[in-house]
Amino acid sequence: MNSKNQLWKALLISSFFIFSPILLAQGNKKPNLLFIMTDQQRFDAMSGAGNKVLKTPNMDRLAKQGAKFKNAYTPCAVCGPARSSILTGTTVENNGMKVNEYAYSFKKEGVMTMPTFDEILAKKGYHSEYFGKWHTRTSHADVYKNPQKTALNGGSVFGPEGALIIYEDFLNAQSPNRDLKVGELYDTYTKRPYKTNPLDKFYGKTDADVKQSKRKPIQPDLHGELLIDKEYTMTAFQAKQTIDALERLKDSAFSITCSFHFPHAPMLPTKPYSTMYPAKDMVVPISISDDMQNSPYTKANGRLEHTEYADPEKIKYMISSYYGLVKEIDDWVGKILDKVDELGLADNTLVIFTSDHGEMLGAHGMREKNVFYEESAHIPLILRFPGQIKSKKIVKGYTSTVDLFPTILDYLNVEEHKSDGKSLRGLMEGTDKNHGKYVVQEWDYRGDTEPNYMIVKDGYKLMIPYTETSKVINAMYNLKKDPNEMNNLLGGNPDKQKYLEKAEDLRKSLIEWLTKNKSSHIEGVQKRKLI
Repeated sequence: MNSKNQLWKALLISSFFIFSPILLAQGNKKPNLLFIMTDQQRFDAMSGAGNKVLKTPNMDRLAKQGAKFKNAYTPCAVCGPARSSILTGTTVENNGMKVNEYAYSFKKEGVMTMPTFDEILAKKGYHSEYFGKWHTRTSHADVYKNPQKTALNGGSVFGPEGALIIYEDFLNAQSPNRDLKVGELYDTYTKRPYKTNPLDKFYGKTDADVKQSKRKPIQPDLHGELLIDKEYTMTAFQAKQTIDALERLKDSAFSITCSFHFPHAPMLPTKPYSTMYPAKDMVVPISISDDMQNSPYTKANGRLEHTEYADPEKIKYMISSYYGLVKEIDDWVGKILDKVDELGLADNTLVIFTSDHGEMLGAHGMREKNVFYEESAHIPLILRFPGQIKSKKIVKGYTSTVDLFPTILDYLNVEEHKSDGKSLRGLMEGTDKNHGKYVVQEWDYRGDTEPNYMIVKDGYKLMIPYTETSKVINAMYNLKKDPNEMNNLLGGNPDKQKYLEKAEDLRKSLIEWLTKNKSSHIEGVQKRKLI
C-alpha cells in the first residue's frame, strides 16, 4: 500500500472514532414532539388548502415537508371538549368533558380521568412544556415544567385565567396602557385600545356608552384593529416562549406545545396584519344567503340575534381581520420552524400542526363554531417527521384529531396505551385499508335540542340527534355536489325517500363507531326515524 492510501486509511479510522460517539448519541436520542395548535382555524384558512386570498407560506412549507390531511375533523367543535379529546385520545362522551365549564378546577367528578399523552411521555423521560391556551382540566398540568407557570397576581397559566395572565404582565411592562382617542374602545381581552370597524357591536360608541350598556361586550363582539406593536401581540409572545423552549431543551428529549389563542375572537389584528387583506376585496361565503328553511341550525350561535353576520358587506371586515390573524400566526410558525432547523432538531422531531375547531366566518349567516357545518367542523392537520413520514404526502382518508394521541405514542416509540383513536401511520403508509373510511363528531352541550352526531362518509354528511323523540330536523348533505351545505336531502325535502338508503348506510357506520366506543346512545340512534 502506498503512503497516500495509508494516509487516507488513517484519516478514515480517526474520523470514525471522533464522530461515531456523536452519531451514536444522536441515534439513541428519543424523538422529540413539537405540537403547534391554533384556535378556531378552519380547514381552508391556508393557501395550500386552496385559499386564493390568504397567503400562508410557512404552513404550506410544513405540508410540503410532510403529510397534509384533506379530511381532518375536530372531535367536537368547541374548545374544552376538543382539546381534552386531543390530549387523551378519547371521545367526548368517554372523557366527560362535554362542556367548556368543566375545564380548569371545576368540581365535576369523573371528567378526564385518563392520562394525557404528555403525562405518558413524562414517565418515559420527556421534558414537557406547554405555552398558550390550555382550556382543559388543571389537574393534568402538573406534568409541565414551564419556567413561568404563575403570574404576578399569583394565578396559574393552567387555571381559569389561563395564559392571558402572564401575557398581561409582559404587556404591562412592554406596552403600558393609554387613554382612548376618538373612535377607540378598550379590548376586553388585553385591556388595550382598538379602533372599531362597522361589524363591532359598539361601532360609533364611546367608552362611556359601553359602560352604560346593558349588554357587556364579549370576545366575539370585538372587531377592528388592536393598537399595540406587532412584537407585543399575544401571538408573538406565545411563539417567542416556544422558540426559547426549543433553545433551552435542544439537548433534551422534549414535548413542546405552542397553543396559539388566535384566530379565535376578538378579531383584532395589529398592523401590518390589519391592513394586509382589505375588507373591500374579501369574498363573501356563498351560504351567507342560505334561507335555512330546512336546517337544524336556524337559531344556532345566536344567528337570529346577530344578523350583522349575514350582512354581505359587514362580514368582509371579519374575513379581513381573520385572515390577518392567521397570516401573523403563519409568520411566527415560520420562525419556530427556522429555530428547529437552526438547532439541528428537524430530523428527530415530529411536528404536528392543527386547530381545535373552525370558524363559520359568515357561512349560513353565523359567527363562531359549535355546529357540524364544514366551516366549523373541518380543520387543518399536517404532520412532519423526516425519514418517518413522506414529504408532499396528501392523505384523503377521513380522520379525527382523536387519532393524534396514538399517533404521537407510535412515532415516539412509546408502547400503545388505551385510546379511542388509531395511529395515523397505517393510513399515511397505505397499510391500513380500514382507517379513514368515515369520521364522527359529537355534540352534547344542550341535550337533544340540537344534532348530537355527525358522520362523514363517501362524500356525504349525516347529522342527527341521539334520541328517537328529538324534534330536531335530520340533515344529510352531498358534499361533492353541495359543498356549501345548502340543500338538506332529508328533513323537509319532498324527495327525501330516495336518499333513505344512503342515510341508513351512514347510520350503520355511526352505530359501528358508537358500539366500538361503548356509547350510551346506541339505542337512541338506532330507533331514530331518518325520514
